Amino acid sequence: MILLVLDNMAKVNSLVKMGTWKSVNRTIFILGICALLVSVATLSGSYSFRSLLVTNSFCDYVNPLNEGEARMNFEVVIRKIRQEMDELKNGTLKESSSSEILLRHSAFLADILGLIESMQALGPDVENSTVDHPLVKLNHQSDEPADYFLIEEIRKYVRVKPNRLGKQNFMGANGTFTSIGHACFAMKEELEEYMDYDVGEICNDDWKLAQKLMVHGCDPLPRRRCLARAPRLYTQPFPINESIWKLPDDRNVRWSGYRCKNFTCLANNGTRKGFFKCADCFNLTHHEMPRWIQPTDLDPETNITADFLIPEVLKIKPGEVRIGLDFSVGTGTFAARMREFNVTIVSATINLGAPFNEMIALRGLVPLYLSINQRLPFFDNTLDLIHTTRFLDGWIDFVLLDFVLFDWDRVLRPGGLLWIDSFFCLKEDLEDYMEAFKVLRYRKHKWVVVPKRDKDDDREVFFSAVLEKPPRPF
Repeated sequence: MILLVLDNMAKVNSLVKMGTWKSVNRTIFILGICALLVSVATLSGSYSFRSLLVTNSFCDYVNPLNEGEARMNFEVVIRKIRQEMDELKNGTLKESSSSEILLRHSAFLADILGLIESMQALGPDVENSTVDHPLVKLNHQSDEPADYFLIEEIRKYVRVKPNRLGKQNFMGANGTFTSIGHACFAMKEELEEYMDYDVGEICNDDWKLAQKLMVHGCDPLPRRRCLARAPRLYTQPFPINESIWKLPDDRNVRWSGYRCKNFTCLANNGTRKGFFKCADCFNLTHHEMPRWIQPTDLDPETNITADFLIPEVLKIKPGEVRIGLDFSVGTGTFAARMREFNVTIVSATINLGAPFNEMIALRGLVPLYLSINQRLPFFDNTLDLIHTTRFLDGWIDFVLLDFVLFDWDRVLRPGGLLWIDSFFCLKEDLEDYMEAFKVLRYRKHKWVVVPKRDKDDDREVFFSAVLEKPPRPF
């Protein structure tokens, strides 16, 4: 457009004297070149030369809110140029002096330049725009989770699986969205090792790697298409009337990854080869059998214990406690004792130094292999009781404890009981931890704090409580 203006300006040479027009021509030429450069810079700043060759590229990427205003500016530019061309052709500039011609064309070019700059402001900001050109997007990292990994099995797993019939399934979804924990991306090497197997063949002996991934936030883990390893000589479990208080057959557990290679080793509390908080958990006869039934660990000075008994807790809600969750590290003894009172308990734990989940299952109870990182797999207001002991203690972050407690509150029904069993922490932290439980605004049935005397110093205390979830409006 600017070239047409310059071409018509050259015809004015026949209308003025040669000597006078030389200086005018030089000035107009310089101004015209400046306007041309500005125009080119405007277009190149918004669109690459290559993008102009792509069909519909300009129409696809003009901001729809500014498209109408940009079109109006283009029409004004065209109208002004045509008007100037008509005046040159009709000789209306013949009687004008060289200074008047110079001022007129300077104003004309300034007007055109202003319109072009306004269109530049309406165009897309390449540096700050969130929409990329199709050709440019190829150079960016893909947003697809599957493209982050190299092992084909994990790539196949995380991709969305559309329904074959091309419509919503009975759950109201157009496909299946398999998920993995967000920390799996930070543990890419370990996850790819976990998913590196031959489809249909025996899985690697990598349960410790899987648990490491879970504990560090790669939870849930992806499913796998290999056959789980099992003990070579698996024997029939003991009948339920025997299995509760009898050590299982050693052949029913894979002992890889453990220091102890049999249950007798674990039951010998002198070995200290299991989880240090549950060193005696496999000693069913002497350590486990009296728990929650007989008073133990009385404080010699106050004659108070932090260990409540099952019968006295069930008396708070006689006949109402039927199902519940035990979120602890143990061998399922709490569930075994509650079973004697016709209460079904699911035991959530992981295998910290010993086969806790296998032990619970071989006793005829229900294990739930679950880390503290994950939301409880129960629906709202469904459980009668949640019990926890020697697990959520003074090591836990206050914010994490809040999330855990509110998730427990979610699954407890109105009138359900939260049994905090021997929560221990430093004395100076006690008030902060107790405040976390008070935030729930539960009714207090039992609430006791006693010194923890298993060490030489007296810096730690035990806190136990039985709390009732209040009814809430829906």
